[in-house]
Amino acid sequence: MDYEEIEALRERHAAWRLLRAGNASLALSFLGEFFADGNRGATPAGEVASALDDRLYALNATVAAEGDGVRFPKDPVSYLEDWSAPAAGYLRRFYPPDDDEIHYEVTPAFEKAYSWVTSLGRRAFVGTESRLHTVVDLLRQIVHGTEADPQARLAELQRRRAEIDAEIADVEAGRVEVLDSAGVRDRYQQLAATARDLLADFREVEDNFRQLDRAAREKIAAWDGSKGELLGELIGTRSQISGSDQGRSFQAFYEFLLSAQRQEELGELLSKVSALDIADADARISGVHHDWSEAAERTQRTVRRLSEQLRRFLDDQVWLENRRVLDLVRSIEAAALDVRERPPAVGLEVTVPGIDILLPFERPLYQPPVAVEVDSSVTTATEDVDPTLLFAQTYVDSARLLANVRDEIPPRSSALLADIVAAHPIEQGIAEIVGYLALQDDEVTIEMDLAQETTLVYPDPDDSSVMRRVRLPQVTVRRR
Repeated sequence: MDYEEIEALRERHAAWRLLRAGNASLALSFLGEFFADGNRGATPAGEVASALDDRLYALNATVAAEGDGVRFPKDPVSYLEDWSAPAAGYLRRFYPPDDDEIHYEVTPAFEKAYSWVTSLGRRAFVGTESRLHTVVDLLRQIVHGTEADPQARLAELQRRRAEIDAEIADVEAGRVEVLDSAGVRDRYQQLAATARDLLADFREVEDNFRQLDRAAREKIAAWDGSKGELLGELIGTRSQISGSDQGRSFQAFYEFLLSAQRQEELGELLSKVSALDIADADARISGVHHDWSEAAERTQRTVRRLSEQLRRFLDDQVWLENRRVLDLVRSIEAAALDVRERPPAVGLEVTVPGIDILLPFERPLYQPPVAVEVDSSVTTATEDVDPTLLFAQTYVDSARLLANVRDEIPPRSSALLADIVAAHPIEQGIAEIVGYLALQDDEVTIEMDLAQETTLVYPDPDDSSVMRRVRLPQVTVRRR
């Protein structure tokens, strides 16, 4: 790296900015233990602030005992807001979907700074043999994995089989080579370092996917082209995520973790390794495969959010209608401008032979209405009226008819009026049938099919021994 690249990293990279911060020791120690060592993802602000409050209390009590005053005077929330500010960049502050509480999680830049700081400590033992074997094994995998010659591959497989046969013969003869304590410690140290680095890499992979998700959202917000082109862009972005080298590598790792057989094998191997007497053993190694699964699931959730963003866009009918209206308006404007510049040579075509013309004076003039005189001086009735006729009027109770409909038709179903009348016989003659046809309710709809005809039979209201028949179009009653 040249001078300019290093200078740009010193000014802009969040990891370098963290190392230069005044409270870097507090941020690295607390966030490293809480998030990195604890393998925590997005955590509610209340939980993080409570843990930081306990840490600040312990640190301030130690400083007060030494007589130097309060070293960390701010409250926990203020420290978290400072570390998550855009000018810092080593703590992410956001609202997760369907949650109204702020969450925090460390960024890949913090992971890099924390990993570098932890590597500065002096190691009592530095192993090299296991790393050399790892390099040689990786070289073999690369060379033989890219070999297309069947004979060369066959020769390599035969060589490996010969080595395995020789090892089997030694074991059968009682000659078993066991790793010494230095060899076990060397390989265990590399195992622990690789396992921890893998957890840190997951945060960087998740952050890369999150950046792609953010770019897709920005593209939707600022898009002014057609919907089809935007869908193509979004689907292409999703394909780039899954089809990229990073995406394929992560998917292969995730499928490996999802295998029950692999999980069982990993758990058995880790439990046996944890049972060995190894100096400076890491207690987290026994369950590191669970940490890998949790970190991989967090990354998968980020990818699923991108797919949900695409699905929400497809379901957004408001945006679709607005775009459709704008497209229609623009097409009308373009057609109008085209006609203005190039008017049609044949003129307008009229589909009717003539146009009706109505002159203004052909309309009749206003005529005032004729006044009607009413004589209200009559004091006595001029004819006898039977008052019992007022009580003999036929009244059809629409509430009873609606109750009959609800009894026979469940919600979101329909039935013929003939079926309803068969279950609830007509009592008030033709007036009741008209009452059914005139039902007015938000829950009930009356439909008539003029192409079909039906006959309703009912007893005469005045003489029940006489049956009446009425023919009318087929009536369907629907209930919402």
